[in-house]
Amino acid sequence: MKLFARNVNNYDLYASHSWYVPGVKGMFGLLGWFLLGTIFGGIVELILDAFLPVELVQRYAMLVVYPLSFVPAMIYAGQQSQRNSLFETGYKLNSNHFGPFKGWQMVLITVALTYATMVAADLPNYWNYKLTTLTPGMKSFYDMITELLQQMTGGPLWSSFLLVAIFAPIFEEWLCRGMVLRGLLTRLKPGWAIVVSALFFALIHMNPWQALNAFIIGVVMGYVYYKTGNLWLTMLIHFLNNGTAVILSQIPSLQETEFWIDMMPRTTYMIVYVLGVVVLAACLMAFHKIPLVQQRGNIDTVEL
Repeated sequence: MKLFARNVNNYDLYASHSWYVPGVKGMFGLLGWFLLGTIFGGIVELILDAFLPVELVQRYAMLVVYPLSFVPAMIYAGQQSQRNSLFETGYKLNSNHFGPFKGWQMVLITVALTYATMVAADLPNYWNYKLTTLTPGMKSFYDMITELLQQMTGGPLWSSFLLVAIFAPIFEEWLCRGMVLRGLLTRLKPGWAIVVSALFFALIHMNPWQALNAFIIGVVMGYVYYKTGNLWLTMLIHFLNNGTAVILSQIPSLQETEFWIDMMPRTTYMIVYVLGVVVLAACLMAFHKIPLVQQRGNIDTVEL
């Protein structure tokens, strides 16, 4: 108990949640707390809307509302961790298993992995869009979701970047890899744990178009976390993916396109796509070279 108190006093978010290791049931519990937080955030937005100018709320409210949606889950996980710290083993949210690679090499490989994944995921995302918007009803739903997302990030570039490229990686990686995947790896076979956590990551995006891309990159981030135990690397992937999307959305000539396939001639695209798949495979092979220290992956126990 003293160890837990010391970690909390040092504001160590990772250590203060180490003793809560949720399984499948706990995963749905965290989802419930996240949805409750989303409702709470919506109420806060209504309150802000009643007292502040509409334009101000539209531009900046999500900077407050989005982090609030994770607060109930964080409080719950912290309380459960404090209770479990008396009797159960803790598992670190952040470990550093890089095998034969140095830290800077891992960063470079992770950067290459991120952009290769973005390229490789483009074709599935493109066909997902084409197939799911064949009917007028689904196309109208897609347009509504797109407009809603644009409103959520409708502020200046700095606020959109802060929300999408900074806040999202910090909070979503804490939840989806740090809590959900870390817990599932202690209870399921690694492959199933990675897939289930990626499905959870897709689910919290709450629409079929973001969900497929979230699932694909969620599987990649899950494998990175399984092999390294390092949450900073998955945050880096998340940051690069989201940050690149925000920056590209600011380029006028690209604002009407959502897929790489629409940005270049088909022959050029196929060359880039094949290159992306090859680089992706090479990066995954690099992570494969990192030896596992235990069956649940390279996630260390808390040393008392």
